[in-house]
Amino acid sequence: MDRSNDVTEGLAFAPVSASDGLSGNWDTGLNACFECCDRHAAVDADRPAIYFEDEGRSSVTTFGKLRARSTAFAGLLTRLGVQPGDCVAALVPRSPELVVAALGAWRIGAIFMPLFTAFGEAAIGHRLEQANVAVLIVDEAYLPRVDGVDNPPPSILISNVGCTHGTTESWDQLIAAAALSEPSEMDADAPFLRMFTSGTTGKPKSLDVPLRALVAFTVYMREGIDLQQADRFWNLADPGWAYGLYYALIGPLLLGFPTVFSKQAFDPHLAIETIRRLEITSLAGSPTAFRLLMKAGPDAVWPIRDQLRVVSSAGEPLTPEVSSWFREHLGVDVRDHYGQTELGIVLASHEMSEDLASQPKGSTPISGFRLAVLDEAGGELGPGAAGELAVHRTASPLFWFVGYREQVALSEPYYRTGDLVQWNSEGRILFIGRTDDVITSSGYRIGPFDVESALAEHAKVLEVGVIGIPDAQRTEIVKAFVVLMPDVDATNDLTEELKQYVRKRLSAHAYPREIEFIDRLPRTPSGKLQRHLLKGKAFP
Repeated sequence: MDRSNDVTEGLAFAPVSASDGLSGNWDTGLNACFECCDRHAAVDADRPAIYFEDEGRSSVTTFGKLRARSTAFAGLLTRLGVQPGDCVAALVPRSPELVVAALGAWRIGAIFMPLFTAFGEAAIGHRLEQANVAVLIVDEAYLPRVDGVDNPPPSILISNVGCTHGTTESWDQLIAAAALSEPSEMDADAPFLRMFTSGTTGKPKSLDVPLRALVAFTVYMREGIDLQQADRFWNLADPGWAYGLYYALIGPLLLGFPTVFSKQAFDPHLAIETIRRLEITSLAGSPTAFRLLMKAGPDAVWPIRDQLRVVSSAGEPLTPEVSSWFREHLGVDVRDHYGQTELGIVLASHEMSEDLASQPKGSTPISGFRLAVLDEAGGELGPGAAGELAVHRTASPLFWFVGYREQVALSEPYYRTGDLVQWNSEGRILFIGRTDDVITSSGYRIGPFDVESALAEHAKVLEVGVIGIPDAQRTEIVKAFVVLMPDVDATNDLTEELKQYVRKRLSAHAYPREIEFIDRLPRTPSGKLQRHLLKGKAFP
């Protein structure tokens, strides 16, 4: 299915024109700070860019203020010797300072790298070493973790203490003293982000995101999120990870729309109050966050019923019971979106089946990406056949990934995602699971996601992870690790009840023959289920 139509028309950085608000051209004239900030500030400096929430206190940062502070911060980076192409890392919570740091780095042509604030010393040290970081921007609260890292880079400390360059000046004083800096014009293939994969099955790998990805980010915000001028948008994802950085920080600012940042840890009751008070109409996040909202109960979400126009889900597969609950209690469907750090979002669904208990109708490719389902030999499969999801690189004008920094550049015509899917008869893609997670039992191939979805619909189940375990007779059998709802006891009767529940909803060969009740599932910091740890029970 080829949906690779021209999607760059009308964007400030469109390759067909260098005159639409950008001094330069597609080959030499791009700058992420200009696209996300300066051009909007030039139209309306008082337009809100960030709604910031911190322990019940609210503030608004305008595009004009962002332009002024990022310009001065870019001067500070220059003063400290940062050059175009150098990597600037930030261990900073969701805050205006994080946005200023990113914009300031981009303004001078540096590469910005986020660090998830929940990382420990080992994770921080690995990324700082592998990414060749020139300067680290760190919030005072996280400084002890940096102190435990061997050979950390020079740091700018966000506090009244100053930074580690032999000065006692504060963050604001350093910015005020910095020389002003105009945006550096860069080639479309120049990197502006340095990202690490989440490491679901091994050591995280690093990759660079080129400026040309800005077009793909914009298209997703318009086509997948369907963000409109009248919307108030909140993406719950942390900008320390791809979905939060690409689509909570960069995406809305590219369109000139405000974004919402909350410094506090996610709490469902606080989130409901924030949605109500800020009049949020477009909400994005992970199924895990949405299940926490569900856990708060129908009465808790009643004040925001019918307020949300769009809810978008990404980061892990969406189970049907989440969208069913949102439809029943909030009056809105949850749209299931698929992507990777290496791709951004490439699949989006816009509707659920009328049968609330059924799977979603499937997802369609985002414009600019030609997707295929491949067999093991690399041949493209038609409807109904399960295979690996792939992106045809040369036929996808918005495909921007060129390879990991530790490896040689991509050379094959397809980029293989490692996810097992199939086309349906309507030209939509249905997700089955990771290719290495598919269970073979008595000759049947069983996707763990189908079993997880069925179990998650049970009223006593909070979360579930499914794997295959060896079996002499059937090759493998399905085993489910189940986290129960609060105040539900694990009993033999409940075990049998859950088995028969799945057997009735799916089939006799796909139900879990073993069920183990556990307190929590092993997940990456970004929320992805780590099935390889379930297989080895190697998580604490």
